[in-house]
Amino acid sequence: MSADRRRADPERADRERADRGPSARGPADRGRTAEAEITSPANPRIKQLIALRRRRSRDQVGVTLVEGLAEIELALAAGVRPQTLYHCRQLAAPESLSLAARAAALGTDVVRLSRPVFEKVSYREGPDGWLAVVPAVETDLGSLQLPPKPLVLICAGLEKPGNLGAILRTADAAGVAAVIAADPVTDWGNPNIVRASKGTVFSVPVASATTTEVLAWTAKHGLRIVAATPNAQTLLTDADLTGPMAIAVGAEQAGLPGEWLDSAAVTVTIPMFGKADSLNVAASAAIITYEAVRQRMRAGQHGQAGEHGQAGEPGSPSSLRSGYA
Repeated sequence: MSADRRRADPERADRERADRGPSARGPADRGRTAEAEITSPANPRIKQLIALRRRRSRDQVGVTLVEGLAEIELALAAGVRPQTLYHCRQLAAPESLSLAARAAALGTDVVRLSRPVFEKVSYREGPDGWLAVVPAVETDLGSLQLPPKPLVLICAGLEKPGNLGAILRTADAAGVAAVIAADPVTDWGNPNIVRASKGTVFSVPVASATTTEVLAWTAKHGLRIVAATPNAQTLLTDADLTGPMAIAVGAEQAGLPGEWLDSAAVTVTIPMFGKADSLNVAASAAIITYEAVRQRMRAGQHGQAGEHGQAGEPGSPSSLRSGYA
């Protein structure tokens, strides 16, 4: 194909570059990571990548999207092996470029994008030049493995990906054993959940199921349900939050459905002294979770809050550190 024809048909040129594997590289290329390069936004592969923003498309092929260097790094650390890694050298920090070679060594298909193409596929403002397609998050309730005296978070009917992502960050930091979506409105592979969670959706075990299924699961595992509601008579700090338990929080507008309130061993409320009638659900979940962590640490149960593959026990000197968002 002539150079003039390649310029006239950039999409075909992209395909030719993608089709040329290591065997097409010259001596000067030996030892480098084999990368296809896409420069046309009209490339079919780009159209397929953009389609993965839709849940139906993700479900059909069993994948999700992870954008951002920090998020991809955390996914890798959690054992996730990307199917495809897309990156843009014009946007990526020079010190991050070694990620491409590391991913290729895992068998990942590494594809380089021009800046206009990457900005087209990016779903966030100010992209840092990294986007990965990874296997779908495991969400089977029956596959969850619990430690002794687990601390679990249940999100009943939460609709906002940002809240679910923030709850995952709290769960990761607090060493929660699992986060379960009951009657979920969205899926754990939603790119906005991945982004809001900073990638912790891959470090914290998650599951999705109906309320009936989750209630049966909590009973099977002997978990006391602690339901958060502003109408409770028991202050959060007065409740016993040690032992095997599941903290249940509901959507900000509707609150927890009646099934959860009826099944709760105790309902708790967070004291409020301002004019607003409620806290953000992610903030509420964080406050209740850390009160449970505080009580468990005081009772010498800090190693039982939940372990999801991290080094050290939650609250132990090897893992305890401070931070803020």
